[in-house]
Amino acid sequence: MELKTNAWLEEETRRSQFRDERLGKRFRLVLERLWSCMGQSIPMAFQDWCNTKAAYRFFSNPKVSEQDILRGHFEATRSRFTASQGHVLILQDTTEFSYKRERPELIGSTHKVATRKDDSGRSSMHTVCGILMHSSLAVTTQGVPLGLAAVKFWTRKKLKGCNALKRKINPTRVPIEEKESYRWLENLRQSTALLEQPQRCVHVGDRESDIYELFCLSEELQTNFLVRTCVDRLAGDGSHTIANEMDEVQVKGVHRITVRDQTGKAHRAVLELRYRRITVLPPIGKQRRYPALRLTVIHAIERGAPAGRKRIEWKLITNLPVTTRRQAVEKLDWYALRWKIEVFHKILKSGCKAEDSMLRTADRLANLIAVFCVVSWRIFWLTMVHRATPRLPAEIGLTPPEMERLDQLVKDTAKTSTAEPLTRYIIKLAQLGGYLARANDPHQAIP
Repeated sequence: MELKTNAWLEEETRRSQFRDERLGKRFRLVLERLWSCMGQSIPMAFQDWCNTKAAYRFFSNPKVSEQDILRGHFEATRSRFTASQGHVLILQDTTEFSYKRERPELIGSTHKVATRKDDSGRSSMHTVCGILMHSSLAVTTQGVPLGLAAVKFWTRKKLKGCNALKRKINPTRVPIEEKESYRWLENLRQSTALLEQPQRCVHVGDRESDIYELFCLSEELQTNFLVRTCVDRLAGDGSHTIANEMDEVQVKGVHRITVRDQTGKAHRAVLELRYRRITVLPPIGKQRRYPALRLTVIHAIERGAPAGRKRIEWKLITNLPVTTRRQAVEKLDWYALRWKIEVFHKILKSGCKAEDSMLRTADRLANLIAVFCVVSWRIFWLTMVHRATPRLPAEIGLTPPEMERLDQLVKDTAKTSTAEPLTRYIIKLAQLGGYLARANDPHQAIP
């Protein structure tokens, strides 16, 4: 199995659609150069002024948007999703990109932070310049990223005090369409429409996604969700809450896991599992608009009080059935994979250095980050595919010239000489980035 040079670039770009064919060709060149020179600035990646200027014009072109840039990648994600089997996790999360600018109003703001206190002990508030990205990453239950299924960029021109608003307005009475959290529903709808097999999708989110409208939309689209809860909702006939009902549930099994404290030391933890199918009610202010739902609540709480770290306490809610301990553990394992999207965001910021860009406006930065999303997915895919299926041929991720060059740059060690071909070259790539590849170094330590 031998792939031509950069065949994956063709797969990610051939179904892109721009208003002008020349923009499509320029995008292909921009993606190739930023992939070849990952982490470098635009002038360093393109070398000469002519191509550098063309790249700047591409990012600033009003006919180019982040959706245009990612359309081909979305289609490639759908192809990989169709070729996979079983459930696929759609991980949703938000991340911020911060910048320092002389004219921050050209980009916008993300949040406010307190600065150092003055002599009188008062601290002033500083507005952080930047943009936000909410992404949906499709991942197999083995942890292999298939690609992005939805992305939304935005910035805040004016920061509103959330706590101050709560004193005047009941948040539950504000329509979800008028809230920033509506992005969770938009991504769920977009990714479900893209992948076309809603029953196979499980949309996974942290406590920020504990939104009743999201539960109802999942039911409407006949897709699945798995969310960590932060709200103790009304349950049953409305005279009690989910917590009251779960207090009555006996422990139905235990699950043993290995966790690490802040010093990196491994500990064994025993989680007590409780689960029950419950009638969950919408907030009082929304009961005329939304129906009650039959959902499964899973509580996994660590037995005893551990020393040196917080007690593990996961409270999950899903529309998937859970009737056995095995099914409960499966949902816990699925939620644990939510961390993969954090790794994806880390690659964007640390590997691609998306926050080092000096582009001046939010639109240009969003276009650049969209290109970096494709590059970051490829890096993440290479990292994870060899862990899930190490016996795949090395040619699935690297071309023969690339493998030959790696053999010249990095000599085999005891670790690489006995590894599977694909793992062998992934380790060599990691060694170029600082991985030591010692005999006892785990593959999970590969940067």
